[in-house]
Amino acid sequence: MKREHQETGAGGGSGYHVATAADMAGAKGKMTAAPSMGMEDDDCGVDELLAALGYKVRSSDMADVAQKLEQLEVAMASTAAAASDDASVLPQIASDTVHYDPSDLATWLDSMLSELNAPPPPLPPPPPVAAAVHHHHRFDVSTASAITTVAPLRPSDAYDFKPVPPPAAASGGRVVYGLDPQSEMIVSPRDQKRKRTCSPSSSSSRGAEAGRARGSRTEGASSAKPAAALPVVVVDTQETGIRLVHALMACAEAVQQENLKAADALVKHISVLAASQDGPMRKVAGYFAEAIARRIYRRRPLFQVDRALDSPALEDLLHLHFYESCPYLKFAHFTANQAILEAFSGCRRVHVIDFGMRQGLQWPALLQALALRPGGPPSLRLTGIGPPQSDQSDALQQVGWKLALLAKTIGVDFHYRGFVASSLADLESRMLVERDGNEGDRDDEGEEEAVAVNSVLELHRLLSRTGALEKVLRMVLAVRPRIVTVVEEEANHNGGTFLDRFTEALHYYSSMFDSLEGGGGQAADAGEEEEQQKHRAMAEAYLGRQICNVVACEGAERTERHETLGQWRGRMARAGFEPAHLGSNAFKQASMLLALYAGGDGFRVEETDGCLTLGWHTRPLIATSAWRVSAASAH
Repeated sequence: MKREHQETGAGGGSGYHVATAADMAGAKGKMTAAPSMGMEDDDCGVDELLAALGYKVRSSDMADVAQKLEQLEVAMASTAAAASDDASVLPQIASDTVHYDPSDLATWLDSMLSELNAPPPPLPPPPPVAAAVHHHHRFDVSTASAITTVAPLRPSDAYDFKPVPPPAAASGGRVVYGLDPQSEMIVSPRDQKRKRTCSPSSSSSRGAEAGRARGSRTEGASSAKPAAALPVVVVDTQETGIRLVHALMACAEAVQQENLKAADALVKHISVLAASQDGPMRKVAGYFAEAIARRIYRRRPLFQVDRALDSPALEDLLHLHFYESCPYLKFAHFTANQAILEAFSGCRRVHVIDFGMRQGLQWPALLQALALRPGGPPSLRLTGIGPPQSDQSDALQQVGWKLALLAKTIGVDFHYRGFVASSLADLESRMLVERDGNEGDRDDEGEEEAVAVNSVLELHRLLSRTGALEKVLRMVLAVRPRIVTVVEEEANHNGGTFLDRFTEALHYYSSMFDSLEGGGGQAADAGEEEEQQKHRAMAEAYLGRQICNVVACEGAERTERHETLGQWRGRMARAGFEPAHLGSNAFKQASMLLALYAGGDGFRVEETDGCLTLGWHTRPLIATSAWRVSAASAH
């Protein structure tokens, strides 16, 4: 037999060569044929042939050693056949097991036979790979390109990660994940044997006892330096957020260049990056990624099925939750109502035309304000316009009944009329001003009816059809209103290239989602907190539908064509209107509203050239303006 031991660097090991049973049988024959060459005493002599090879075997043990070598050869062959699905068993035994004591070959054979013949221990349960993949992502980032790539996980890369308690040196915004120490300690007895290590110096100092002290090698394995530890994964949420924005912009650029293959890859990458985010940014990125995906695959049947959910009833429901979750619509109603009240001052017959009736949330406050007016309330006529319902129900009539009951309760003469129209451009001016029966536009004293036209987040939808907005403004001009109140989103989602529109929408809706998250206020109890979360989730879905329309749709289908206050000034001026400055009362109303709503923290009301804007911190998000017929158009 020949023994070899070599040390290597990374990935190396030690090895040995075991002589076959045939070799030992031949050696045994030589020893029995010439006993005078090998030993002086059968009981204690040592064979000189094996001693020359470095192995000291007593003559009395030769037969037993030869028999055990044959058994070892058979056991190793059967182990190889049984472990065909684990090809690393025998090579690992050959590379990791070292025999350092040539004087005790018989004992070593006993240990090898007992190891190979022992039943395999049960394997430890596998780590929860799914949970690890859900909470951990490995990034392969190329610094030479703005587009980052994600390295796919290999089976060996899946580990059971869990958050490490934040150390004192950790900074805010950084999440550290490490290995579970217990997962490293799960080692089967067979694995322990394969991982034995032994230093030559320690074995030489033990002498003949080293071969018998087989447990010392296992003890050395527990105290030896462990295998190279996996690197700790540090996720910087701020850095990932920046990369997420860059990925969104790169994806929009790919869509604009009609590189749909690159856009598809980036959409998947955005989903991975968004998973490491929390709060509003994760939700915004999810909605924008979904919108881009719908744009890329807009011809798939799934997109057509989703469009069936775009019903007026669902839109009204989401609109109601948006009203409850944040102050934007309340701001719009308060400021517009204040402008209408001031325009109706001293009038005995007033008529309000609402371009977006929905649930009629704006008008109970106006009815109550008119009821408290000095000298008594005027006679109010309300004309509400809304889209047809998919279930053919008369939702506008139901809203009118509720308002009529309220008006009767507070003593206001009230008349209501509803118009169902798919678009405001389908209406005519005579339909808006005519009265029921033989009633005229003047009362017995000849006083003309004062008209106010109200539009809250409605006019921008007309920009999807060429000439529709101009037609509606001409219709408004024909009814000669005292006041026209216009509330619109303070954003430009209707001009420039797709990339410009995408960039503007990303900034706008990021601020909007941030305000939903940070401006909700503290709930008084668990029930109120649950109600707030419900309103917030539905409000996010309401904004998500807008994002989808801005990003995924084109042509007449893209109805969310928001424009800035400056752009509306130009359009209204060209249509024959001039600004009617909102008074100080409107500003006070808005300020009082914000004071009641979460203390107004984060929200800001500003006056700009007679118009009022409500924004989140420094970003204006919604604007209210008032208009009247210009002197030139009145003649």
